[in-house]
Amino acid sequence: MKTAKRASHLSGEGAFEVLARVQALETQGRDIVSFAIGEPDFGTENHVTEAAVTALRGGATHYTPTAGTVPFRQAVSRFLRRERAVDVDASRIVVTPGVKPVLFCAILSCVDEGDEVIVPSPGFPAYESLVRYSGATPRPLPLREERDFVVDPDELESLVTPRTSMIILNSPHNPTGSVLPRPTLERIGEIAARHDLWVVSDEVYASMVYEGAFTSALSVPSLADRTVVVDGFSKTFAMTGWRLGFGVMPEPLVPVFTTLLTNSVSCTAAFTQEAGIAALDGPQEGVKAMTDSYRRRRDLLVAGLNALPGLSCRLPKGAFYVFANVTEACRSLGLASAGELQRRLLDEAGVAVLARNCFGVPFEGEEGHFVRFCYATSEARIVEGLARMRAFFSQTS
Repeated sequence: MKTAKRASHLSGEGAFEVLARVQALETQGRDIVSFAIGEPDFGTENHVTEAAVTALRGGATHYTPTAGTVPFRQAVSRFLRRERAVDVDASRIVVTPGVKPVLFCAILSCVDEGDEVIVPSPGFPAYESLVRYSGATPRPLPLREERDFVVDPDELESLVTPRTSMIILNSPHNPTGSVLPRPTLERIGEIAARHDLWVVSDEVYASMVYEGAFTSALSVPSLADRTVVVDGFSKTFAMTGWRLGFGVMPEPLVPVFTTLLTNSVSCTAAFTQEAGIAALDGPQEGVKAMTDSYRRRRDLLVAGLNALPGLSCRLPKGAFYVFANVTEACRSLGLASAGELQRRLLDEAGVAVLARNCFGVPFEGEEGHFVRFCYATSEARIVEGLARMRAFFSQTS
């Protein structure tokens, strides 16, 4: 049977492919230290789960308004005011079953076939995949190691053409852990205003900033009225399986998003929205404790990686990823790519990582080999993973 051509533009995610390989090896009895999948190893807090159970027992099993219940949208508004110092009316907030529908709706609402969209490179693979699916062309925006993987506004503007309609940002950033400082966001806002561009700001890791303060695109005046903020509960509240996200957008986009969601998912489950309210309005000590734990793990992993032969990495300022330069390690092992190193570390050392090719098409002139380590795992497993890699490199050198 014939399938639609547009389906060929969608790509998978390397993280889930490696996860499947890890699980296959584990069923064979192998012990794998996984730095691959970007999922908190913490459980959802009890008061959040109890709120969902109470809602279910109270009959929260029916349709909800497509854009979300009023109490949920108001809770998001309160959270943004309290945690990010931005004042957003609840009418500008739309709930979704997970974060990716916000990305999907933003691109389908604001990008036409034949347009160009500037996407971070390396970057979360769904950006490039969804842009291609929409009929537009992704333009890679280089994130360079010598700039700590922070956007160069001048380089960004050099990529703008008459066909450019959108810029996608991600801060804190996956896979590099970089964080956009406010002056850089202000420069990007000037560029977006000058060229009349939409901006999508993926802020799903906003709670995980280790040095300095997080700046939301919504707090930059030149960005506030042209930006769709993408956020959710998976990382901040360790709720990956709950599939709960939200978008914040200019008022005129709300009915467009709502219509797209009506035609795709209808609505987000009532009881998960009740759980979301409990997470947003409830105690935040668990979020802080989780972030403090990630900071300790980051420091442990970065120090360990920089002590390994042929590896070096910058200290990430946010998220829970380290983007390590493995160029010298690949050269000493006679490997042509980080992908080959990824495979050998998994098969021979029992350590799972993700190579650079899992994060979009390389930008023009890109040099070096990189792999991503996710440190959302215990300190004991980080120590074990480092020991296995040390043994691997000593045996193969």
